[in-house]
Amino acid sequence: MNKTDRLLAIILELQRKGMQRAEDLAGTFETSIRTIYRDVQALSEAGVPVIGAPGMGYSLMEGYFLPPVSFTADEAVTLLIGIDFVEQQFDADYRAKAMAGRSKIEAVLPENVRLESLRIREGMKIISKSRRINKTNAELLGSLREAIQGKRKVRMIYAKVKPDASEDPRMSREIDPYGLVFINGGWILVAFCHVRQGLRHFRVSRIQSLELLKETFILAEDFQLHSYKPIDDRNLLVRLLIRPELASRVKDNPYYYMEHMEDQEDGLLVTLRVREPEEVLDWVLGWGGGAVVLEPEILRQKVRLEAENMLKRY
Repeated sequence: MNKTDRLLAIILELQRKGMQRAEDLAGTFETSIRTIYRDVQALSEAGVPVIGAPGMGYSLMEGYFLPPVSFTADEAVTLLIGIDFVEQQFDADYRAKAMAGRSKIEAVLPENVRLESLRIREGMKIISKSRRINKTNAELLGSLREAIQGKRKVRMIYAKVKPDASEDPRMSREIDPYGLVFINGGWILVAFCHVRQGLRHFRVSRIQSLELLKETFILAEDFQLHSYKPIDDRNLLVRLLIRPELASRVKDNPYYYMEHMEDQEDGLLVTLRVREPEEVLDWVLGWGGGAVVLEPEILRQKVRLEAENMLKRY
């Protein structure tokens, strides 16, 4: 952190926390106590009313640095919850920025609004399906963000779960990364794949290795990530009947491919739309005898075969 940023951060810290010792400020900004003394002197010379109390620390004169904008408690909670999510699901760089953003927001809140927003937040908590993103995926996200912003081509090893018979499941791919999308608890990379010669979606969690190339790419003129809608080629309908005692669990955890749910006397009728039966095979098997595949017949056969294989193993 350079001196200018640290001086502003010291003001925000004093406004947010009140009286702070030089030792506390030095620990917060990972610098020496002597540097803090010099910073406080620089702030005073610049006209910032920093008050020093011997044996207690520093504080700002009451009423100084009034916020340029004001937030209601609900508005502040909305922003702070968004910051909580960024801290959970983004890479280290954005987590650090989120923490700095929280400090700035809390610093400019009037005391009564800050306390009220704290009271509201105590009754809320974000826990995403995947919880906090792991270190490997966080590093990948950081590299992908860099590639997207710099429009740099990427070479990666991607672990495809259901590769074609003639395809290496760990084939090296060269892609043009267009954008990142967070969906159903995980990050998806939208990119132009030079192997397939078209836009494809890649789960960040399946990227085995990543290399940013020096070569750059030109983003397609008609591509806008926020208005992008992928061509849906999921044409295979799957219908299952879930036992009544499991219906609430299915409703509480809707599956990505699920299109419709309907309560019936003998259970919950679930309709899914997929590209191929293998996409939902593991999910169906996860319900054990609590789910019955009504159609298509090819999925019924695959479930039956897997059940027979399991029986042999046990």
